[in-house]
Amino acid sequence: MGHQTAAGVTLGISLVPPATFDQVGYDALTFNTVGEVTNIGEFGEEVNLVTHNPLSTKVTEKGKGSRNRGTLNPSMALDQDDAGQSDMETSLEGDGPAWISITLQSGAVFYLEVLVMSFKVNIGGVDDIVTATSSLEVTAKKPVKKAA
Repeated sequence: MGHQTAAGVTLGISLVPPATFDQVGYDALTFNTVGEVTNIGEFGEEVNLVTHNPLSTKVTEKGKGSRNRGTLNPSMALDQDDAGQSDMETSLEGDGPAWISITLQSGAVFYLEVLVMSFKVNIGGVDDIVTATSSLEVTAKKPVKKAA
């Protein structure tokens, strides 16, 4: 499969950690699908730029610093009866991580450990759907990708 659309992609959440932080451990989890998701957002590792400017050379030296696994900002229509959305709110109340799965159209799955940092309701105008957005900080644990 060369390319795919986002149609059919699902976001799942588990409040129970995997027994092992590999594909086998994640495959054994039960994920509640987060309903009504309209956009998941981007994730992936980003490295901070470290610079040094020696007076004698007048040249900026560059290196790689700390690594950040990224932030997901899923948006969804608010469904107060949805188990996945409820799990996101529950995870926000605690200090520990949650575990998510992102299943692509092809069947490939990304498993990530995240910290749920926000779950906000947005009430717009008369012709708008009541929505919610969330901020999910991907932890230092490397994401696991399961091939389709």
